Amino acid sequence: MQYPIWKIEEIRHQIDVVNGTQAPDILITNATYLHSHLKKWITGNIWIVKDRIVYTGSEMPLISDKTEVYDATGQKIVPGYIEPHVHPFQLYNPQTFADYAAQLGTTTFIADNLILFLMLKNKKAFSIMDQLKELPFAFYWWARFDSQTELENEEELFTSKKVGEWIERPDVIMGGELTGWPRLLSGDDQMLYWMQQAKTNGMKIEGHFPGASERTLARMRLLGADGDHESMTIEEVERRILHGYAVTLRHSSIRPDLPILLKGILEKDLHIFDHLMMTTDGATPSFHTDGVMDKCIQVALDAGVNPIDAYLMASFNVAKYYNLSNLHGVIATGRFATLNFLVDEQSPVPISVLSKGVWLKRASEQVHAFAPIDWSDMPDLNIDFDLSESDFQFSMPFGIEMVNDVITKPYSVSVDTTDNELSTSHDQSFLLLIDRHGKWKVSTLIKGFATTLKGFASSYSSTGDILLIGKNKKCMLQAFNEMKKMNGGIVLVENDEVVCSINLAIGGGLSDKPMEALIEEELLLKKELAARGFRHGDAIYTLSFLQATHLPYVRVTQRGIFDVMKKQVLFPAVMR
Repeated sequence: MQYPIWKIEEIRHQIDVVNGTQAPDILITNATYLHSHLKKWITGNIWIVKDRIVYTGSEMPLISDKTEVYDATGQKIVPGYIEPHVHPFQLYNPQTFADYAAQLGTTTFIADNLILFLMLKNKKAFSIMDQLKELPFAFYWWARFDSQTELENEEELFTSKKVGEWIERPDVIMGGELTGWPRLLSGDDQMLYWMQQAKTNGMKIEGHFPGASERTLARMRLLGADGDHESMTIEEVERRILHGYAVTLRHSSIRPDLPILLKGILEKDLHIFDHLMMTTDGATPSFHTDGVMDKCIQVALDAGVNPIDAYLMASFNVAKYYNLSNLHGVIATGRFATLNFLVDEQSPVPISVLSKGVWLKRASEQVHAFAPIDWSDMPDLNIDFDLSESDFQFSMPFGIEMVNDVITKPYSVSVDTTDNELSTSHDQSFLLLIDRHGKWKVSTLIKGFATTLKGFASSYSSTGDILLIGKNKKCMLQAFNEMKKMNGGIVLVENDEVVCSINLAIGGGLSDKPMEALIEEELLLKKELAARGFRHGDAIYTLSFLQATHLPYVRVTQRGIFDVMKKQVLFPAVMR
């Protein structure tokens, strides 16, 4: 890992401020702040020059008429929160999510690169990342080693040159997450080579091991995995700790496990908080109505976790693990001036936020909005084909049944699929996956998605291909045509009317709207789906994971209906 270095003249100026011959830009007086190394509250003054803390202690600097003095009397100051496992493409985009999260104190993301990797050449992906780097927010990234689905051209995308360029970037600090870990156990030396290359660059390797046995955890640790965020029980937390893993506790829209895990840790009196982190793991927009990492901290406080441990799990522990504590997670000399000002230690939503020396929030009011990002390099959806009656032929002997939001298994189709409309007396619906360029399709039935949903179209999927679901073929076609007019999005149609929609203007997969507006749109969509029989927790995750081959048991993919356990295509995609 290469760290950013302040220029020589900047460092000399910082020294002059400490020497008392120059004045700081910001002076925070009467500060009661959490010191991450001492693990206690310290009282003093904090001197800031541009984006850097240059002194913390009892002394006062030279003050000029340009020095902003902030009196922090009565407040508690903690390091800016770090989200260590972000999927910043869950309808929202990295800029809009960061802008929203920063107002709640989360000022650093360690973010998934998969969408950028799949949709763009490296040069264009890096251009977007460089724009994000200019914001008063800290972005760090993963390097993926697999696509978590079955792609037509995975070998062309995941090459040593392309993956290697990601590994070489100084802001890429994590390899994984390893959704394709069974390939490693089966002898995939290409993936192992990338992992070793990442290790050489000082990166951590994040696993994805739900339900893993002790032997599997041991094998993956030997292969190079450093951490895992898939613990669902206290026993799984202990198992990972015993094998030397860093453990990230999850609190997301499909796995809100954090309260149960923390309760178990406290009941067992496990002194492991120094080895724990927390994540919302790519939760969908409406889950964040009441927060991001501040939400996780509040869960920890409510569970009875010592406040200092709760805040460090969302700041210093992450920075220390990723070798970033010389910049983040510590309120001390030399670090980024990224601070959250709290009413008290029981209230993790900050009243003021300073990020890299820029005030984002003052006295509970937003005072700085992030500049927009140029997304023009992201390829538009531009659907230039039409669907015909022949596309709505369903002759598959079995379909896909939803066990829960994200687990799907095969089932025998027992309904007549030649009719234009299926009965609402059962929960089977037509399902089409169509190539975003119109070259191929996969047609089957899905059981358990809804009971009365007429027509539904989504260009939001894990690969950017198009999903159509519904009871009525005509309504499905209408939903497709409405989505085509929008140049990408999610559309629900009934009785020739659009019931609700979400416009995904960026590449057909991401919204360009502020989080607050997107949350309202998603809540309406979920309400309308629930009214039509969707009984699971998170429909957005369902759309994303229908193609995800790191989960059992069957998936609809670009190659066709895929048996995850047998690793084979059961019914291939059909050329149109």
